[in-house]
Amino acid sequence: MARGPGFSMKKKMLVILFGFFALGFAVLIVRLFILQVLDGPFYAQRAARQQLATVRISANRGSILDRNGKPLAQSATVWDVTVSPSYIKTDAERNKTADALSRILAIDRQTLYNKINQRISYVVVAKRIEKPTQELVADYIRENNIGYIGLVEDSKRYYPYGNFAGQVLGFTGTDDQGLAGVEAQYNSVLKGTSGKLVTAKNAHGTDMPYNYSAYEPPTDGDNVVLTIDEVVQHALENNLQQAVADNNVTNRVAAIAMNVNTGEILGMATEPGFDPNDPYTIADPAAQKTLAGLSGDALGQATANARQAQWRNKAITEPYEPGSVFKTITAASAIDAGVVKATDLFSDPGSIKVAGTTFHDWKAGGSGTVTFLQGFEQSINVVFIQVGQRLGVANFYKYLSNFGLTTKTGIDLPGEALSITIPEKRYGPVELASASFGQSNKFTPVEMITAIAAVSNGGKLVQPHIVKEITDPSGKVIKTFGTTVKKQVMTPEASKEMDRILQLEVTEGSGKNAYVAGYRIGGKTGTAQKLDVADSTARIASFCGVAPCDDPQVAVLLLMDEPHNTTSNYGGVIAAPVVGTIFSQILPYLGVQPQYTPEELAKVEVQAPNAVGRKAADAAQQFTAAGLNVQMVGGGDTVTAQMPAAGEMVPKGGSVVLYTGGAQPASTAVVPNLIGQTPEQVNAAMAAAHLNVNFTGLAQDATGETAYAQSQPVGAQVPPGTVVEVRFRDSTVKDDVIPSQ
Repeated sequence: MARGPGFSMKKKMLVILFGFFALGFAVLIVRLFILQVLDGPFYAQRAARQQLATVRISANRGSILDRNGKPLAQSATVWDVTVSPSYIKTDAERNKTADALSRILAIDRQTLYNKINQRISYVVVAKRIEKPTQELVADYIRENNIGYIGLVEDSKRYYPYGNFAGQVLGFTGTDDQGLAGVEAQYNSVLKGTSGKLVTAKNAHGTDMPYNYSAYEPPTDGDNVVLTIDEVVQHALENNLQQAVADNNVTNRVAAIAMNVNTGEILGMATEPGFDPNDPYTIADPAAQKTLAGLSGDALGQATANARQAQWRNKAITEPYEPGSVFKTITAASAIDAGVVKATDLFSDPGSIKVAGTTFHDWKAGGSGTVTFLQGFEQSINVVFIQVGQRLGVANFYKYLSNFGLTTKTGIDLPGEALSITIPEKRYGPVELASASFGQSNKFTPVEMITAIAAVSNGGKLVQPHIVKEITDPSGKVIKTFGTTVKKQVMTPEASKEMDRILQLEVTEGSGKNAYVAGYRIGGKTGTAQKLDVADSTARIASFCGVAPCDDPQVAVLLLMDEPHNTTSNYGGVIAAPVVGTIFSQILPYLGVQPQYTPEELAKVEVQAPNAVGRKAADAAQQFTAAGLNVQMVGGGDTVTAQMPAAGEMVPKGGSVVLYTGGAQPASTAVVPNLIGQTPEQVNAAMAAAHLNVNFTGLAQDATGETAYAQSQPVGAQVPPGTVVEVRFRDSTVKDDVIPSQ
């Protein structure tokens, strides 16, 4: 039977359909090959981004410790509160959650509700809550069997001492990144490495049918151990705060305490300071007062400027004219170069003309013929101009460079400024004259104290540093920072002679207000005019001291930028006594034992013995033998009370009142006003008030001093026999650097 044309047509149609099917299948195979093989990694990555939720787990930032292991900055665990809105099934449940969390977290309820009323998988509703709040959130989660509220560990930085060493320590930002000070300088050491938790989620933010998670633990940061000593730092800051108040300093006060042999910074302070726990709050009352009168853009700009100012570490970021303190470097250079001796004679008519420019001394008419030593002690500009001429430009600049005063010290803190000095090729007779007595060049305080350390320590220029060692989280030392001697800048013999001269400056010269009984304090005073400001009366008062001069251990440099003391703004008057007080507090702590002369020993304090219950005659004899005066009150034979009490320190020559026959001390004595009085007048006033006095700041010769501070306020009612510390200084000393006229 023959097949018709219909069969042939069907066959052709089948062939065509099969062809289309084969072609489509081939295209599908190719497409699948492209998707799964060629583009597979791309789509796998997109799927992972959509399906995997990654939670960052912060590492604990390493601690910053003082040299004795006291924590100055440390991290503690805090928590972020998260919510997965996709899990919340009803609006009633969403409202309940908003009510509960806003109450626990003390945040606005509507703001929180808006955050969780979204079709998203994950939202942070509170950051860095502390443990008490975390426990409340955890209790709420547990009691209500809630799975859509989470607590994610984080880390927060704390500074246990508050407003303490702020410019040195610095602070961190919200991302735990170091933004200033040691926190910034050693950020890579401190920060550690974050971990992460990766979990699989569907489009609604709920768990996928298959469980998938990966956990990478964080690695905590290492610890930084500073050379700073917390006790020394507190001594600096407390005295600087008092100096700001006493002298109305308007452009901050800075101080550094340094081990002259190792370059270790034992303390570094700028006042007013700030609290690194709250670095954006202006801490300076004067700055607060200024900001209170501003608004708008002016307030914003002034606030930003005030923050930058309080964060700056004045000790390393602000070059200043050191004034007569620099005469230490000129003297050391000249003695080492052999162009001057302490006994060399100089003529001082009160002024000197150099290449047509006249330079003056602080003393009109001059001092006549003086030795170089007297020129140093009296801070005579004319003498030092002549010494500079003996050195010559080449020698002067060579020593300036060798003492490290033309380059940065390289201290391990951010923001160190470079000194501002006259280039050697620009030195002429006038430039050499002004530079020789401390004018025209500017140095940072850390440069100056490093140079003076070299003058006193045998001539070695040491690298100043603020980090002692780095330890891992377990406390194991992994890196130590030792002493680095950059160069020998002067002979040990010249250094020893300078130590002698520095000590005589304090015992006989303009540095007398830094004298501390029992310690061989040396140093140099300075008062520099600020030539780059509009106010022609603006001054910087400073003092740099070294102790003990027979075995130099510690240097302390202090400067007051624009003091406004009503009595005097000379460094010898207002800065030297502050350094003396600092030395009196830190040297015994550092283990430097006092060595009293017979004259000093006669004035030291003694501990009051216990006389209560003893025969009055025997007790009186014991007190007299201890160098104390005895006053008897009452008619009995047995001591029933005493003032001061047993164990209290009483200065030799002070009075003890012994009460007998049941007599008891009067309830109070009134502290008199002692400011401005001589030691003799203070003694008389305190005896009349039935109080004892401890004299501090009296120079070795004890002439010309008057009281400028007392430890108890005028009119205070205290027990009779109370010891009141009275600080003295000689307000007649001069050390001014007077500009050319």
